[in-house]
Amino acid sequence: MPVALAGAALAAEETVNSESAQQAIGYPSLFALVLLGSLVPVVPTGALVSSAAVVAVHHSDPVVTSLLVWVVAAGAAFLGDTALFLLGRRGSRWLDRISAHVSPATLKNAQRRLERQGTVLLLVSRLVPAGRLPVMLACLVSRTPVHVYLRGNLPATIAWAGVYGLLGVVGGALFPHPWQGVVAAIALTLLIAALPRLRRRPATPEGD
Repeated sequence: MPVALAGAALAAEETVNSESAQQAIGYPSLFALVLLGSLVPVVPTGALVSSAAVVAVHHSDPVVTSLLVWVVAAGAAFLGDTALFLLGRRGSRWLDRISAHVSPATLKNAQRRLERQGTVLLLVSRLVPAGRLPVMLACLVSRTPVHVYLRGNLPATIAWAGVYGLLGVVGGALFPHPWQGVVAAIALTLLIAALPRLRRRPATPEGD
């Protein structure tokens, strides 16, 4: 019995050490990738957050690790959006990069909605696929004050991280192995991101 107890204690200690090592690497990596994805909109940040949340569910303390994923992702997204907005206000090449991802028609629509809804639109834009950059560009064009933009963007990034984190939590709870939940979460988030492109695709004309 003492041998069995010692073996169980050793296994538990190894599990704790392994999880501590994963967290020491995982959280900074998540922060860096979400921050990069906010600055360079080619990284699927939603999929990253969902995947991290899937892994968090399978930790020994899933509540704490899931909350940490939420906080880290929201903080990185907020800092990334803030940096990109400030760079855009300077009229630098970053503004051109933002404009390259937004069509004139989409920009006009975002400007009209910004006039009607104000910074509340920031919350909606973060949750709608491909909605963040058009609204950010509309704010830049309309010379929205920095403090006004930040005040609206803070709850937007918190909600965004919460939604994609929740998708990962559900995926992690549905599947027994983390990799299964990660695959499901990535597939779902990529599908969500592709919806705007699918809606804009013109219908194929039927043959005679």
